[in-house]
Amino acid sequence: MTGAATIEITGTGLAELACARLLLARGHRARVRLRAPEAAPRPLLLNAPTLELLRSLWGREPLADCHRLTYREVCWGPEGTGALRRLPQPAVVVDGGRLAQRLLDRLAARYPDALGDVTGAEAMAAEPAFGEAPAVRRWTVTAVGWSSGHRTAGRRHLLAGEAPLAAGQDERTARLVCTDLAWLHLTPLGGGRALLQAMVPGPVARPAELLARLLTQSALAPVLEHAPRTAVALPAAPRLHSSPAVPGRLLVGAGAIRYDPLSGTGTAQALRTAFLAADTLHAAAGGAPQRPLLTHYATRLRTAFHDHLATCARLYPQAFTSPAWRHEIDACGVAVTGNGV
Repeated sequence: MTGAATIEITGTGLAELACARLLLARGHRARVRLRAPEAAPRPLLLNAPTLELLRSLWGREPLADCHRLTYREVCWGPEGTGALRRLPQPAVVVDGGRLAQRLLDRLAARYPDALGDVTGAEAMAAEPAFGEAPAVRRWTVTAVGWSSGHRTAGRRHLLAGEAPLAAGQDERTARLVCTDLAWLHLTPLGGGRALLQAMVPGPVARPAELLARLLTQSALAPVLEHAPRTAVALPAAPRLHSSPAVPGRLLVGAGAIRYDPLSGTGTAQALRTAFLAADTLHAAAGGAPQRPLLTHYATRLRTAFHDHLATCARLYPQAFTSPAWRHEIDACGVAVTGNGV
């Protein structure tokens, strides 16, 4: 390596922290700029491949206060026609904010100078003197997108709310079912509570009301004591940033590429962007030309986006025949034709 990069990591999401950990281990000067923590709990369902990625970064499994799941029941297809499958699928449910704080504490313990903004002196040192090879550069890595925009494949939204499980219900099995309008996923959180999510093909004005109605139409109704009293509706269609890599800046995580939650691999894919970003910055610090590196970074994300859309275009027609889903299925189909992305 001909030089060490000076890198500001803006934010403390799992992707940003993973990138910081990888860069610091390679001798780069990385600083993590803290953002205000999220006030509300953020349950994350982490499957076995995601846990393996976390272990590869942080050593022993960096989890505490998590709820462990053993099985997943899936009934995918038009309501009442899909076959129920019970699959062994070990996973854990953990609060994303607490996990990020735990990783941040571990990072600070190992690299005491890693927290805080890049200083003025370091910023000046990052600029090569006249006549020098530009081996040392300043970069910013973040999961917060800038203004050049995104390409979004659809309008669908995810409804989410918590509710108590009915007495005697299995707290080790996650469940996925379909209605005519939505797929619903129930994730036990431990302590007799569960997260209920529903994917619907567009924006929603009153998410709690719609989530309650979808629950009554599904096989999940007996599993909960009652429907969630409150719920949120979040944009959830797959999304790719138009320019995830530009000179001096790289986007990681959901700011660069967002997956349909149906895949169940969103956290793992966010971590993989961190690995790719760290390799890109390491190569740039070693003297590799920037432009081909940035093009490679963007191309890798675009390929992953196409592959994910192709999966959605294959799965959604198997479950939904209603006109409400036609737009979403057509939007996913751009992966097959190559139009629009």
